[in-house]
Amino acid sequence: MLVACWSPKGGSGTTVVAVLLALAYARDAGGGALLIDTAGDGAAALGVPEPGGPGLAEWLGAAGDVGADALGRLEHTVGPGLALVGRGAGPASGGPAPIRAEHLAAALAAGDRPVVADCGPADRPPGRELARGATASVCVLRPCYLALRRALEAEQRPSGVVLVHEPFRALQRRDVEEVLGVAVWAELEWDAAVARAVDAGLLASRRPRAAERAVDQVRRALAAAEARGRAA
Repeated sequence: MLVACWSPKGGSGTTVVAVLLALAYARDAGGGALLIDTAGDGAAALGVPEPGGPGLAEWLGAAGDVGADALGRLEHTVGPGLALVGRGAGPASGGPAPIRAEHLAAALAAGDRPVVADCGPADRPPGRELARGATASVCVLRPCYLALRRALEAEQRPSGVVLVHEPFRALQRRDVEEVLGVAVWAELEWDAAVARAVDAGLLASRRPRAAERAVDQVRRALAAAEARGRAA
């Protein structure tokens, strides 16, 4: 299973949601979980050193005969049951990267281990291709006109939405659902505790309860969607 977390624009909280979701799967999945970091912020949010050596960018730039199994050699253990594939040092959007990213998405989606991809903004490869090929696509957005407009323009369609609330925003849950035509799976209120945990590199060990509840709601929605898919 591959769950792609993406946003219509930067600064929406995608990395926080992706990291918390990966941590939850790592805690509960018997075989652990994998976090794919296309934006380069995953290690910092987890409070661990940036992985050294090659990463996702180098895999994307490799020859076509370098398969998805080679990605396993790029994994770094960053917590109990959780592995991370970092962004790497090379450009993640050059040459054959889009096609390679599509192949990677298919391989990750077919695996037994839960995989969460922090895809960043919707218009940037390789996160764009990973989101299009994911088992489920989670759009993380703040309720503003610009974010909704960009979400509508995105090539990938969300399976569900995580709505990050901020004080004084005019748009509400019903507005987002009506415009995008998909359900809001969870609402995450702006919380200074989340910002403090991220700034201190303690998100893995000091997960605010409100954020945990939101992630649990997303997981329940994902499980329900997966069950519907199997029934169909």
